[in-house]
Amino acid sequence: MRKTVAPAEGLKGTVALPADKSIAQRSALFALLSPGPSRITNYPAAGDPLTALSCVRQLGADVTHNGNEVHVTGTGRDDIRIPAEPVDCGNSGTVMRLLAGILTGAGIPARLVGDASLSRRPMKRIMDPLSRMGADFRSADGGLPPLDIRREKPFQSIRFQLPVASAQLKSSVLLAGLFGKEPTRVLEPVATRNHTETMLGLAVEREKEINVITSSRRHVIPPQNLDIPGDFSAAAFWLVAGTIVPGSDIVLPAAGVNPTRCAAMHILRRMGADIAIVEDHQGGKEPVARLRVQSARLTPAEIHPQEIPNAIDELPVLAVAMAFADGVSRITGARELRYKESDRLDAIQAVLEAGGVRVEGHEDGLTIYGKPGRRVRAARHDSRHDHRIAMAAAIQSLMGDGDSEIDNAEAASVSYPDFWSHLDSLAYR
Repeated sequence: MRKTVAPAEGLKGTVALPADKSIAQRSALFALLSPGPSRITNYPAAGDPLTALSCVRQLGADVTHNGNEVHVTGTGRDDIRIPAEPVDCGNSGTVMRLLAGILTGAGIPARLVGDASLSRRPMKRIMDPLSRMGADFRSADGGLPPLDIRREKPFQSIRFQLPVASAQLKSSVLLAGLFGKEPTRVLEPVATRNHTETMLGLAVEREKEINVITSSRRHVIPPQNLDIPGDFSAAAFWLVAGTIVPGSDIVLPAAGVNPTRCAAMHILRRMGADIAIVEDHQGGKEPVARLRVQSARLTPAEIHPQEIPNAIDELPVLAVAMAFADGVSRITGARELRYKESDRLDAIQAVLEAGGVRVEGHEDGLTIYGKPGRRVRAARHDSRHDHRIAMAAAIQSLMGDGDSEIDNAEAASVSYPDFWSHLDSLAYR
């Protein structure tokens, strides 16, 4: 699908955000492990969360999906079904990496496959610790999917320090650890999104300024009865759009504002964005807030390596914001972006440069030369089948000097099926 995006004179209105896909995918996978019924409301119709439901159904869970409400009756740890066919993880790295941990712990042989994009994403990072726990892997060259997993050795609990800040790696090891008699401990020098330990109720302690998260068979896996909050990663697109497009005023009710997820909001505020938390409350285990953003002039910023883990998904659209700041901005320590659905550093550099923005690419980041109020050059952008690149290109195009086109725009549906209709409803021209 090719989408045309016209320049906007302003953006005004209220946006009902899609539910958080990170929490949604985890809720489905964790409900499989809980021996009984789970009720999940505000479950999103996006591609990755639907993939998670399909996978747990294939592994033996009973799944009923009615509108945005999902009921899952799990198998518990000991009755996961051996899949008769390869388990298709679609485009979801979260599903593949977390399922690899579950299958390792359960000792269930399976083949995990994915689409062309996922099949280019390296899995060696999870294969190494899970192999220490007893798993035997077969993969394509370089640790790429498909993954064949089996465990014929006795399960081995481990103490594992994360070599990189990765919530998926952390979660994969902790999920395997739920099957061990002895505790598995994951040491986290740099905090990453904490949905897994929060939703499972895992113990988190501090040891010499490092988070230590523990899992074992002794831990009771709770049913996943929750109302999923709005996706902060989706909110970030409107926070940037509402900031850079003059005359904008956007309200985002029920946005998830977990402190391990919303670094992008703090970075934008540091740059001068006018973002207000109108009201906030605790929505179950996750903090939720009503956000309001109005247009503002931005100053440049440097995003440092320690900030990257909690802004990793928002970096493409933050790069767009930097193009409209008054000076030179830098992103460093973001090499992880090269291993997402696309090489996002290269992809967002191409989007910016197509619009006439001066950008210098580095192995682990970008240097972006901003200019307040600029009208970028109208261009034809390739999303590279990456949802976050498609949406970031659209936000930049709102400040174009003419109509821009985005190829493979349907990629947005992976996380935000209503993105294009929401964009059209907000923009006035």
